[in-house]
Amino acid sequence: MTDYERIAMAIDFIKMHAHRQPSLHDVATHAGLSSSHFQRLFSRWAGISPKRFLQTLTLEYAQQLLQETDMSVFDVSSTVGLSSGSRLYDHFVQLTAVTPAEYKQQGEGLDIFFGIHSTPFGRAFIAVTARGICQLIFVDKQSKPQLAQNLMQAWPLANCVEDTVQTAAIVEQLFSPEPANEKPLSLWVKGTNFQINVWRALLTIPEGNLQSYTTIAQQIGKPKATRAVGTAIGANPVALIIPCHRVIRQSGELGGYRWGLTRKQAMIASESRK
Repeated sequence: MTDYERIAMAIDFIKMHAHRQPSLHDVATHAGLSSSHFQRLFSRWAGISPKRFLQTLTLEYAQQLLQETDMSVFDVSSTVGLSSGSRLYDHFVQLTAVTPAEYKQQGEGLDIFFGIHSTPFGRAFIAVTARGICQLIFVDKQSKPQLAQNLMQAWPLANCVEDTVQTAAIVEQLFSPEPANEKPLSLWVKGTNFQINVWRALLTIPEGNLQSYTTIAQQIGKPKATRAVGTAIGANPVALIIPCHRVIRQSGELGGYRWGLTRKQAMIASESRK
């Protein structure tokens, strides 16, 4: 069992039993570890202790504040300890949309390199081009041939080649605690104008903060398109970098997540420490 799987199991257990405040021993036993080992693993992975995580189950508290006060989602995020001094994502992520001409060419003359790598949030399939990252999705049961076939169906005329050396560099930049350089990440994504606008809006959510689907709809000038915003967020081709996990319902509930609600909460918890 991987570290992520143990932490995901622990998070699910804490959420299910939060009403009775499970002890460290209870959670560690459920994860199949000694209390001391689990304490070190959880703290190293999440940056906070299991006890602190239990005390600050952010979404439950956020839901209470949103229902009982007139605070905005941004203000609630700060109140529950999710704000940070991190730069806005769009300061260091460059997003370029596939042009109609490039779309029509179906990848002709394009080299796409892909690989599967372990991350703190489970295995991820990553595909990159000279223009930037075109896909980053979390995988659980999908096989490498299946994922490669899906990529080739999206770009039928492209030259799709497994190259874990190139894709590993992306993983290193994303998850290294001390990045070797400040070179911006480049994204090259395929989507409708509406989807692109939604994804650009997601890039403006600071790390450690949450916004609602309604706020995103207002931000792109489509205040009545909350449902369509949710659909566009669900179609996000580049997980984590385009931070769709930072969008929750106006009520404070998590809402959906393409790669699982446990993974979404794990990401939010991880970012709350920074």
